Amino acid sequence: MIEKEIDIKTKDGLMNTFVTHPEEDSPFPVILFLMDAPGKREELHDMARRLGTSGYFVMVPNLYYRKTRNFIFEATESGRVKMFDQMDSLTNDMAVKDCRELLAHADSDENAKKGKAGCVGYCMSGPFAFSAAAALNDRIKASASFHGVKLLTDQTDSPHLNADKIDGEIYFGMAEKDRWASPEMVSDLDASLSRTGINYRIEWYADTEHGFVFPNRGAIYKKQAAEKHYERLISLFNRNLKRESL
Repeated sequence: MIEKEIDIKTKDGLMNTFVTHPEEDSPFPVILFLMDAPGKREELHDMARRLGTSGYFVMVPNLYYRKTRNFIFEATESGRVKMFDQMDSLTNDMAVKDCRELLAHADSDENAKKGKAGCVGYCMSGPFAFSAAAALNDRIKASASFHGVKLLTDQTDSPHLNADKIDGEIYFGMAEKDRWASPEMVSDLDASLSRTGINYRIEWYADTEHGFVFPNRGAIYKKQAAEKHYERLISLFNRNLKRESL
């Protein structure tokens, strides 16, 4: 596997980004891997490597680059305050702009395939991937959100409001017990999406909590569910990004 750290220049600063892809048989379809609230870290790099070995050019950006280059989450009360400060500084629109910059940079790399791309967001980035799928529908043809928050809100930037613009497949993997994503919100999301006619799927992961895919979450991590998440994600990308007929 090839991997590197790069800086992508945006109008707001330098977005430091981890990139990984196989050594042979390039170019590869691009996958935008959007971080959860604790930030860009080796745990996410390892997950990106897992996707990369399946034949993808995976990009993991530091979405907090406007405020800090290397955010380190500390599992303390003050650490959580700092994390929420970082998280609350982002908007769906900002994330979409960053995704656009990532795709533009990928187009300049000979190892990245132009055209159809994928996007996955975790937790806070669930709505970012959802928003990007609609706003960048000419490129993003497969997107996913895992234990995503704020997928449907009463705000004017709620991602569900533009869901009908999605031109591809979108998948939502939901934790069964998630205080950040209530069953009522998910039910309302399902009802809203069912009226759009888009290709979507919502799936509940039994006996899981928010963050179940992350190996470093201690007892919250559920290996079987996490492996199922990879199965769903890789099959989503394979059928939408590797089949030329789609």
